[in-house]
Amino acid sequence: MAKKTSSRLPRRKGEFTYRGKTIDELQKMSLEEFSGLVPSRQRRALKTGLSEDHTKLLNKVKKNAPKIRTHLRDVVIVPEMVGKTIHVHGGKEYTPVEIMPEMLGHYLGEFVLTRKKVTHGAAGIGATRSSKFIPLK
Repeated sequence: MAKKTSSRLPRRKGEFTYRGKTIDELQKMSLEEFSGLVPSRQRRALKTGLSEDHTKLLNKVKKNAPKIRTHLRDVVIVPEMVGKTIHVHGGKEYTPVEIMPEMLGHYLGEFVLTRKKVTHGAAGIGATRSSKFIPLK
């Protein structure tokens, strides 16, 4: 019987690496060591220190809390979060985000849209010139 793989998992050749480091190596690193690998904007965010709310979120992730909900969209995704599902607030509701290795170094808010696509309804009576001649019944 073939092993069923999730369609959401990305296809990749071989093992995932981030800047030449495997996931196991990244998870063993401290936050300061990992900050040396990420782009400069994220490095500055990690270097200036995490706020009290950010540290609370990371502690929940470390403790394997069953359902993590947060409004913090400006948290840099670190290796400890890989494999977890975090519900991020998008302005109206919480959207579950499954953290994958490719998301490392990005912000949580990048994966939850704050605006929905506009879907317009049909034009009403008198909205267009041609609808003026349509009988009501």
